Amino acid sequence: MRLWPAPRSSVGGGLGIAAISYVAVDYLRHISPTWHDRLQPVLWLLLIVIAFSRVPFYKHWVAEFRAVVPFVASVLFLLACLLFEALSVRSVTAALGLDWHRFAIAVGDLSLSASYMHLTRAIVCVALLFTLPFWKNISKTVAFLQTPPLPDPGQWFLLWLNEQLPKPWVELLRARIVGLHHFLMLFIMLGFSVLFDSVQGPGLGLGARYIFTMAIGRLLRTMTFVSTILPSARPWCAASRFQVPPYPHSWLQKYYTPYASDPNSIRQILQSDWAYAEIPEYPSDYQPNWGRMSFLIDFLRPISGERSTWYGLLTKAGGGCNDLIFSGHMLVSVLTAMAWTEAYGGFTSAFIWMLVLHSAQREVRERHHYTVDCVVAIYVGVLLWRVTGFVWPPRKSGRRVARLEKVQGRLIQAAKDSDMEKVRELLNEVEMGDEEGGEEKGLSRLMLTFSGVTVFSVLTLVILAFTWTSDG
Repeated sequence: MRLWPAPRSSVGGGLGIAAISYVAVDYLRHISPTWHDRLQPVLWLLLIVIAFSRVPFYKHWVAEFRAVVPFVASVLFLLACLLFEALSVRSVTAALGLDWHRFAIAVGDLSLSASYMHLTRAIVCVALLFTLPFWKNISKTVAFLQTPPLPDPGQWFLLWLNEQLPKPWVELLRARIVGLHHFLMLFIMLGFSVLFDSVQGPGLGLGARYIFTMAIGRLLRTMTFVSTILPSARPWCAASRFQVPPYPHSWLQKYYTPYASDPNSIRQILQSDWAYAEIPEYPSDYQPNWGRMSFLIDFLRPISGERSTWYGLLTKAGGGCNDLIFSGHMLVSVLTAMAWTEAYGGFTSAFIWMLVLHSAQREVRERHHYTVDCVVAIYVGVLLWRVTGFVWPPRKSGRRVARLEKVQGRLIQAAKDSDMEKVRELLNEVEMGDEEGGEEKGLSRLMLTFSGVTVFSVLTLVILAFTWTSDG
């Protein structure tokens, strides 16, 4: 069994060239912005003209029409999952309060050596003890000074590689070759390649599987990072991006803060299994008038100076400022690579998997994620793509057998008459389907309208996707 199956047709070889050309031309923005500004519009215009020129000759519009409902349903499901994810991203960042994020780097910002770092921590703690009457929540404050990013062997390994590899190799690993929008565009190119019979249709069926699988992945991801709140690999993130109350949510004031740092309190709650501690006094959260959406105030925790609507807060959530296990960027890249591997194959698929691995080490190197986030995203993406095989490609064996039985008599007669042209015609009829052929003849104008609406709608979705994912 071949690891990288060959492309479906000889015509499909151009798809791999187009994909590699897209990545190479877009990378010119870092090497030669002038040539990038010249070549990118030309490449896009060329690809769009070639795609539109193939629309009238595409033979599977009826199959595309049947795939509209699953495709639209997948898009709506994905939008619902993204909305839930955005709400959860803001919620997990706001729940502990900005002090939990800010004071985690209070000492680290001094840029001291390791020995002086410990000395500074000791001085801060002693100062806090001497000012005990003025601090109602001293244990909480000391705990904040002890919340560094999680230890990550992947980060250590990459730093070690920087010392072992030649400088050009290190620069290649650091290079920003691909990002989220590249993997999205590579899949869009794969979907449009059905017009050239490079990939088995329907293209909307392939798109439905990709979007449906991504929606399930985003839902699982949200359920995962909400389950346990982990500190960000970039401790300064929340203070620079989010405006939330400095103190924790009322729930955490009762069930987390009193037991966050003191080992004795942790032992006692293990023995009693009861939240026994008194709740310190905190200010009340700001309560804007959001009408029917006011129930979101507890989750989004706005502040009075921000004056944003609930929707505005969700759009600002972005990638969040906690460790969101697992990586959403890596999920998209793995699903793109899996789609290419199954639908197209060839060395282009191997090239895309190399881009996936390069993107993974960059996520860790630049500390957007911990190594575990990337590892989990890879095997979750592979497994989810395998599970959703019922969406695409279509299973035609049953219908093909039924059509073969219909023409069996004529096929036998043509074989007896040595009429090879008739045999080819009948076999093509079995492959395409009598019903589909008849519908295309009877609904040619409808199919032409449908094809135009489909191409326009998909291009609109592409523009919206690139707009909405511009911040990750």
